[in-house]
Amino acid sequence: MATGILKVDGERVVDEKGNTVVLRGAGIGGWMKYGFLSICQSVGLTIAVQHGELYHRYHPPSGVASTGSHTATGYPGHEHEHRAAMLKVLGKEKYEYFFDKWLEYYFTDKDAKFFASLGLNCIRIPFNYRHFEDDMNPRVLKEEGFKHLDRVIELCANEKIYTILDMHTVPGGQNPDWHSDNATSQAQFWDFKDHQDRTIWLWEQIAKRYKGNAWIAGYNPINEPCDPEHWRLPAFYDRIEPAIRKIDPDHILWLDGNTFAMEWKFFDKILPNCVYALHDYSMMGFPTGERFKGTEEQCTKLERQFKRKAEFMTKNKTPIWNGEFGPVYANPRLDADAETVNTERYNLLSQQLSVYDKYQIHWSIWLYKDIGVQGMVYTNPESAWNRLIQTFLDKKRGLQLDAWGKYPSKEAEAVLDPLVHWIDKVSPTAKDTYPGPWATERHVLRAVFQTFLSKSFAAEFAELFKGKSMEELDALAHSFHYDECLQREGLNKAMSSHAKVHGERQAIVMSKEDQDTNMEMEQGQ
Repeated sequence: MATGILKVDGERVVDEKGNTVVLRGAGIGGWMKYGFLSICQSVGLTIAVQHGELYHRYHPPSGVASTGSHTATGYPGHEHEHRAAMLKVLGKEKYEYFFDKWLEYYFTDKDAKFFASLGLNCIRIPFNYRHFEDDMNPRVLKEEGFKHLDRVIELCANEKIYTILDMHTVPGGQNPDWHSDNATSQAQFWDFKDHQDRTIWLWEQIAKRYKGNAWIAGYNPINEPCDPEHWRLPAFYDRIEPAIRKIDPDHILWLDGNTFAMEWKFFDKILPNCVYALHDYSMMGFPTGERFKGTEEQCTKLERQFKRKAEFMTKNKTPIWNGEFGPVYANPRLDADAETVNTERYNLLSQQLSVYDKYQIHWSIWLYKDIGVQGMVYTNPESAWNRLIQTFLDKKRGLQLDAWGKYPSKEAEAVLDPLVHWIDKVSPTAKDTYPGPWATERHVLRAVFQTFLSKSFAAEFAELFKGKSMEELDALAHSFHYDECLQREGLNKAMSSHAKVHGERQAIVMSKEDQDTNMEMEQGQ
């Protein structure tokens, strides 16, 4: 039984008795971010299709995509493009059946029991606002959106696992990247007050439902915001904090920094009962990054990057939450030295966790379950799901349609490299476009490869499901059930080893070298 709702006490998170609680675990992954059973009137569906706005009127569930990472389940483009294509292929009845079963199988009591067996005590649950509200019917709550969320919160509570509710996608898009379901390069959340007002309204509804629930560790109002002007993010927090507190005065707010939770410009005060969050991915955990060999220089770099991101929390003596981090893992089917590479990445993760142990921070890796890219648990390569989509995954990889875990590709780079070189030559300031750490190459990949080109493959992916019977759809969804999945033992061993806090907490001391560390961009979900 939980000993009261958690709260912030100085630099600690404590329970009702004043005992320190350090939350350590994972984000659940591509679950409520994309999978949702939505009910609609047939006439509404017809009108939506006729006007080319099926997504806005119907909001069909995808469930086939991971929160922010197409590589976690395999679809191309953005969530709404994928949803519309899948609905056209499956039809309403099969569509709703499939995604409801997918949501059910993805996380069951067996997942909760396994997670708890590792000594982990917190799951971050990302979700898309469209589970609970439609763009064409704003400020009308969709009660059915809570069906599986309530279920998983309860499953976790039964195993003494806290949950943090994370609005991973907000109206208008809080950043220009795919994981906010933003098919443009503009984060319009910051430019239209109504997007912000709707977000506050929805959090008020969520707070009404979950106030008093001691196994909910709090609310993460907005994931990886990217405000080009910087000041509008803390201004938004100044608005949403009292709005939530008016309804739910007790739960902690877990607040991401700007620029994918890595910057703190214009943050000049701390809000009550709030924990501030950074995301601490390292390029050494990705295929195109430097390989981790555990050198003194590499280990120092990891700690300095963390300390730079934590400077605001250090200065203001608040708790620190690393809400996302973690390598992607090599695939033995694609990488001859996959075992060696993955050992290096487990070592990288362990080194990061050692840094977090030193300062006794809260952390949540990305992610719990996927199709074999990054998850603690992943679908079997021989599962119905993986076998169905494997050829398509090979095509996507060769065209570099995914940002997450991108593999080198001579074909794609033959097009990309000259274009980037030309842009930098004719417009030397293009590389400084916000978010600055992306540079020209990342902007071009995002706008051309992973948006324009990628969305053109949505129908091709959906066609893989054409003609499937209910039994076949059930088997595909069941591929994500714990009983069919495999476990990434090296990752789970590292996490379990660092699940509990030991020894005395060390204070973070910022050196000039820490402050001058360049911001490494490998943003999360």
